[in-house]
Amino acid sequence: MEFVVVSGLSGSGKSSALRTLEDAGFFVSDNVPPELWERLYVLAETQRLEKVAVCTDARTRAFLGELPLYWSRLRARGHVRLIYLEANDEVLLSRYNLTRRTHPLGEASLTTDFRQERDLLGVLRERADTIIDTTALTVRTLAERVLDLVQGGRSFEVRLVSFGFKHAPPRDADLVLDVRSLPNPYYDPELRHRTGLEADVVERVFSQGDAYYLQLRDFVRVSASRAREAGRRTYNVAIGCTGGQHRSVAVTERLVADLEDLGARVVEHRDIGKGESA
Repeated sequence: MEFVVVSGLSGSGKSSALRTLEDAGFFVSDNVPPELWERLYVLAETQRLEKVAVCTDARTRAFLGELPLYWSRLRARGHVRLIYLEANDEVLLSRYNLTRRTHPLGEASLTTDFRQERDLLGVLRERADTIIDTTALTVRTLAERVLDLVQGGRSFEVRLVSFGFKHAPPRDADLVLDVRSLPNPYYDPELRHRTGLEADVVERVFSQGDAYYLQLRDFVRVSASRAREAGRRTYNVAIGCTGGQHRSVAVTERLVADLEDLGARVVEHRDIGKGESA
């Protein structure tokens, strides 16, 4: 299990970082006292969660006194990372003036609150594995930085689903492709009951050459690349044939291999077990 603690100054982008982690499949808990870190780790482990993130900051200041003890206990549990976000006072002040929110300390002027918060969270900052200065970062750039840390550089993913049009296309697809013009193994009695995961079926699907497939592949690459440039973290592509057993499965598997650099993976072959259809 990967366990991430997010901390940092108010207004430095912690909420954006947590949303990014949640979108990346992390179970996220905000405003968690250090005393509960280890308990949450054990609970998550019991539930076989693979990715967990918690946020601890100035809002939990009443519970920071024993932080070194709780941090050492958490570290002993396994793969734990602490990400600390900060920004300069001028940018923090600008962000607060924009949102009109009240600082968690709220004891004096914002500049005084910023100074006191830096002192208060120093115990967390000095234990951070990564410190990110968000002064000059956009929300998108921050998201990319966070994803690079937790996903080893894989900040974008093409998610592929094969399906059969007789069962209706997936409703959440960004792009739906029709591969019913490819040769259909259904009409070969020896291949009818097999799937696009098998070599003989794949050979039949592409028996008329690669021209159509290569155009399709390049279209997916361009579409996904434009989505990534626009700040998207995922792009959902659905590939359909009549029944979802032969052609769509074979094309999906080939796309995964050809689009590996875009983080392509098969989410599911949705209709592969629903019976053959011409």
